[in-house]
Amino acid sequence: MKSAPHFSSRPRSARPAPTLAVAALIAASTLAVGVNTPAQAVTCGGYVGLTFDDGPSGNTPALLNALKQNSLRATTFNEGQYAATYPAQVRAEVAAGMWVGNHSYTHPHLTQQTQATIDSEISRTQQAIAAAGGGTPRLFRPPYGETNATVKAVEAKYGLKEIIWDVDSQDWNGATTDAIVAAAGRLTAGQIILMHDWPPNTVAAIPRIAQGLAARGLCAGMISPGTGRAVAPQ
Repeated sequence: MKSAPHFSSRPRSARPAPTLAVAALIAASTLAVGVNTPAQAVTCGGYVGLTFDDGPSGNTPALLNALKQNSLRATTFNEGQYAATYPAQVRAEVAAGMWVGNHSYTHPHLTQQTQATIDSEISRTQQAIAAAGGGTPRLFRPPYGETNATVKAVEAKYGLKEIIWDVDSQDWNGATTDAIVAAAGRLTAGQIILMHDWPPNTVAAIPRIAQGLAARGLCAGMISPGTGRAVAPQ
């Protein structure tokens, strides 16, 4: 059973437009947390999926820097419109060892759209991510976690595995850094957590998330396009 309802992803109005000012704020936050020692290597007793929606953006470098400093890999579910706007950040995600997934082109409520619109949202994002150097995604996260038979049929047309989540960090809803760390602490082997590209508190939480996983013998893994669960990286 999912620990968060499928509609619990952040309201659209909650996502601030990527700006240099916000990027600078997050970069400063990253410098502050960067003094933490990255989690020590552990023998992996299981894998969890760290996922970050709504990128790429001007905030992505701070996120990637925090993940790299703490030896974490993650799946970024990118919106096609932002992949087209920030292609260098898509390439940076891949260079940092992240896996890139499809999160629609404009983040609409897909269950309220026609099949043709759903197809356009998914296909244009596949193209935008590939054109930006992110490869052809094999994973799809529907906006707000909302899905139905029509959405699933279009996903299947493009060979995509639908990925929801087991734990919602609530970072889209103003969750504190402590709350985000606590949410990650509820992950068990194979499970997936929902986080986002843009909240400063999420970037600040990453060193402590890494430490918490290591303390429990868990590692950040990839999400299997076959099972939809977190597994060892290939």
